[in-house]
Parts: sequence; C-alpha cells; structure tokens
Amino acid sequence: MKYGEKEITAFFHELDRSRFMDRHKEEAGMDVPFPIGHGQTISQPSLVLEMTLRLDLESDSKVLEVGTGSGFQTALLAKFAASVYTVERIRALHDSSKEKLAAEGFSNIHFHYGDGNLGWEAHAPYDRIMVTAAAKEIPPVLVSQLAPGGKMVIPVGDTFDQELRLVEKDKDGGINTSFIEHVRFVRLKKDKE
Repeated sequence: MKYGEKEITAFFHELDRSRFMDRHKEEAGMDVPFPIGHGQTISQPSLVLEMTLRLDLESDSKVLEVGTGSGFQTALLAKFAASVYTVERIRALHDSSKEKLAAEGFSNIHFHYGDGNLGWEAHAPYDRIMVTAAAKEIPPVLVSQLAPGGKMVIPVGDTFDQELRLVEKDKDGGINTSFIEHVRFVRLKKDKE
C-alpha cells in the first residue's frame, strides 16, 4: 500500500517534536532547525516532511536512514515503512535516539552505531534511503545498496552550497537524479575526519 500526502502530513502534525529535543523544547513548534549537541541539528519540520514525502513510502518499504540524529525523522519514516535501518556515527545521539524511539513505541526500527557513508551492507538492498547530512557527492556505496525501483533523498554539496536531490534507480539499475531544492545540512562525515 502506498501512503498519500494526507496520511503522512496528518501523522507529522501529531508527532511532538519536543519529545526528540533535550533543549529548546518550548520552541519545538517553530519551523527552524535547532542544535542537538555534538555539532548536529534537528532539521526544520517542513523540510523533514518534504523529504519524507519525496520518498513515496509504501507499507512494505525497507528504509535505510543515514544519520539518526534526534530520531524525529526516524519516527516519521517508521510510521509509514515496514522497517527502518538507521545508522548514527555519534554514540551519544545513537543511544539517546534509541531511548526516545523506544519510548514512542516503535518496534520496527533497527539501530546501528557506525559510519553512515558505508550504509548498512548487511541488510541491503533498501527500497528507500534517507540521508540527513550533506555529502560532497552521492556516495556510490549508498547507490549500490538501493534496490532497483528504489528512491534516495540526499543533500549534496559543500558546507554552504547544497542541493537536495532525489536519486531514482530503475528496474535495470540505471540512475536518474533530480533537483528538489537548495538546503543547508551539517556535513556527512567519515569516521576518519
């Protein structure tokens, strides 16, 4: 079953962003990003919704999320997918998001502490991939973990000039990339950086 914009938007408005924030809780309703520590941010809600809608989630979708962060985006994905495999490279965020999402009652989320640049090969391929940090270029390893017919949303660019892109893989493995909008995310870092 494919989910429509109305269903996803309705749940999005029910989802209390403040439960995924340790500070600035009283300002959680504002449509702006906030720091969550460790040089990371929780994205503005309108962008989280836009990115989720672009994935065209289905009830049987297997999703890879690169950058668990606060867990806010993860919750939205988990509501409309069969399973979410989420990777976070910062131990404190990995641990806190795991607690927060367990408290929300999700049981279809699988957590991995590691380098998101590598995806999560053990569970590939994925029907959908959500990347929540900007890569200098689209990582070939993530493209390789995307199933034929799959879609990936990823910010691409340097620190100040980034494009949100939709990457689609056709049934024969061909790749089509399209521009969504200009964005500004924290950078997708490798463990060696």
